[in-house]
Amino acid sequence: MLSRTTRFITKHSLLQTSLNFPKFQFCTAATLPTVKNNSPPSLEEEPQFLDMVHQYFDLAGTLTEIPKDKLEIYKQCNTVLKVRLPLLRDNGKMEFIPAYRAQHKHHRLPVKGGTRYAESIDLQEVEALACLMTLKCAVVEIPYGGAKGGIQVDPSKYSTRELEDLTRRYTLELAKKGFMGAAVDVNAPDMGTSEREMAWMRDTYTVFYGHSDINAMACVTGKPVPQGGIRGRVEATGLGVFFAVREFLKRKEITQKFQIEGDGFQGKTLIVQVKGI
Repeated sequence: MLSRTTRFITKHSLLQTSLNFPKFQFCTAATLPTVKNNSPPSLEEEPQFLDMVHQYFDLAGTLTEIPKDKLEIYKQCNTVLKVRLPLLRDNGKMEFIPAYRAQHKHHRLPVKGGTRYAESIDLQEVEALACLMTLKCAVVEIPYGGAKGGIQVDPSKYSTRELEDLTRRYTLELAKKGFMGAAVDVNAPDMGTSEREMAWMRDTYTVFYGHSDINAMACVTGKPVPQGGIRGRVEATGLGVFFAVREFLKRKEITQKFQIEGDGFQGKTLIVQVKGI
């Protein structure tokens, strides 16, 4: 039921907001941030990411006949985990680094979502991303619930040994608390992580739990191909953007609304923003 509901909500929300956004403007004069001297709102005035996700969810919910109490259940995150990971730095100093994992909905198992390493990550961000994962899986009928997690760290400031220690300790914390496993919660690469981190996670989980979990290697996706990964995973996200834009440009009602001339990519200039290069 949740899959069908979230698929309806997301599809109709995206369609209506792209074709007729002013009709569904949900901000009011009381909730809009005050703009002074034509300057953008401050960080204190800007809604948090989780608030933004919930606002759009509430907006889409008005297009359905689902009771508000049920929508509230669908919206909220089921389970969250916050831990602090001890790390002995190469310089001999100790750090305790926050780490998180959010499981949004368990209506279908396992839950599925990426693990990111970023200084900006916090609990509300992983809750928001986990909610979006539930909706994305429902839209394309993938039988998973949504999840998301990460470690509050800038990978560029830590050595390979330090990152490996953090990753392996994070894996153990997740597994001990029921936040990891092929039938429970499957991690994946995200911002700041790659198949290297997934290999560390897979290895750690398999060493400690492989004797009792025949599917231990499936505890993560995005692994190196020799370790059970699949070809095409690295470029999958970029290809998804390409296919989405290609389909977007086929919609005459959308291209005319935004005054985009011509069909497809031919004759158009694309701006690509890349972080970390």
